[in-house]
Amino acid sequence: MSELTYDSLMDDGNYLGSERARMENKVILDELERKKKARNLAVPTDDNKVKARLREIGEPITLFGERAADRRDRLIYVLSQINAARGDDHPMEEASSEESEEEGEEFYTEGSLELLQARRDLAEFSLPRAQKRVAQQRIDSKIPLGRIIDIRKKVFAGVKRFSNIGSQIGDERPISQVRFAPSNKILATGSWSGTVKLWNVPACTTIRTLRGHGDRVGGVAWHPQATLTQEEGLVNLVSGAGDMCVNLWSLNSDTPLSVMKGHADRICRVAFHPSGNFVASASFDTTWRLWDVNSSKELLLQEGHSKEVYAVEFQGDGALIASGGLDAVGRVWDLRTGRTAMVLDGHVQGIFGIDFSPNGYQIATGAGDDTIRIWDMRSLKALYTIPAHVSNVSDVRFFRADALPSFKPRAESVGVLMNGITEDADADKSHDAEDDTQEWKYGSGLYLASSGYDGYVKLWSADDWQLLRTLTTDSGKVMSVDLTSDGELLASGTYNRNFQLFAPEDVAV
Repeated sequence: MSELTYDSLMDDGNYLGSERARMENKVILDELERKKKARNLAVPTDDNKVKARLREIGEPITLFGERAADRRDRLIYVLSQINAARGDDHPMEEASSEESEEEGEEFYTEGSLELLQARRDLAEFSLPRAQKRVAQQRIDSKIPLGRIIDIRKKVFAGVKRFSNIGSQIGDERPISQVRFAPSNKILATGSWSGTVKLWNVPACTTIRTLRGHGDRVGGVAWHPQATLTQEEGLVNLVSGAGDMCVNLWSLNSDTPLSVMKGHADRICRVAFHPSGNFVASASFDTTWRLWDVNSSKELLLQEGHSKEVYAVEFQGDGALIASGGLDAVGRVWDLRTGRTAMVLDGHVQGIFGIDFSPNGYQIATGAGDDTIRIWDMRSLKALYTIPAHVSNVSDVRFFRADALPSFKPRAESVGVLMNGITEDADADKSHDAEDDTQEWKYGSGLYLASSGYDGYVKLWSADDWQLLRTLTTDSGKVMSVDLTSDGELLASGTYNRNFQLFAPEDVAV
């Protein structure tokens, strides 16, 4: 199969030529037309008048848990359905000038040539990665059920053996975020004191203290190839802080390589694009922004949230980015076109953590309503709600098996049952390299970690969303959590200035 590129991308004529596809397309187009007409309907904005209009047409004036905005949206939907049934292209009612609103038209701001080129580069980068991911998922779909059960048992057995191996005072003020380097040997911590520290793990010795922010650091993120193939003198790390600056760091200097300014308020989370060429930052100025790493210039200022934007994260393919705000709404954006791909509307408090699953189509959001919601981009709706913590969910992270480790029998000391047979060292050695590779790739995204202001870190299965392990910390508030790509270390940053390390009991660290 040839590699998919921007130039070779074309419509699948076979799909469009089928009768079933034509019918599906017609349904979609009819629904889009209905929504377009619904946007032009003039309906009251006063909640009492909305209720009166609903009563008038025989609909319930309110539903359980329905907010005023939801009620108005329901009225628009019902009126549009009635119009469609009557074949009426005109609005059923004309609101007075006092009640009329501006039409909800899409509007676009002309972008720069640099942004246009960036969108093309993002498409070129993401298309072959998406193609490889889908090809791997097709291979995984053919794995026998018994083999899948074996893999789940082995992976979850390792997860259930996580325990605390140490705690270290990280700074003078709370640790806002922790992130492992791609090599899994360095941990970066961002602090409210305005410093970023690099630590050897699991020894927890300081490598370097990066000073360049004048206010609390809200987020840190590693270049995808940092500590692997990226040279130490080049950009390896990014941080954002309350001084409204996004700083790019090397590994051999205490001062930033570049300081990118543009935000009008405190910066919270930051993220590196999988290509390493772009950085995203979320801010209390209600926007998130996309920056070019090579030129240190702002490429995109994206609005779309009604309150502060707190979290931002890229999809593994590099085509999408998700943002979460204190308006309790998340949005998924297509970086190649600038359009909204999905609205994550369901939380009742602000979103503090967001992450894409390695499968590319599921998203986890953690919020101030103490829940984690799992969203499916294929169905464009929430798939599951996890009552995760008894206080704010501050961070969520899927396990990503980015690199193949040196395979070793993790379960040989405890005898995990595999198809009814106790695994031992000899049995593990009999596994060939192909089976080990298949097992490792399938395990990517099989569980996720969450942190909460209840003082706990929790590990969850990512297929049936059940609790696997609860880890206690030495603080009442856990601010952040992260996992290494080899699955052997977990770190948490806490409000009491400490960070903790956890590892499976049988893993030598």
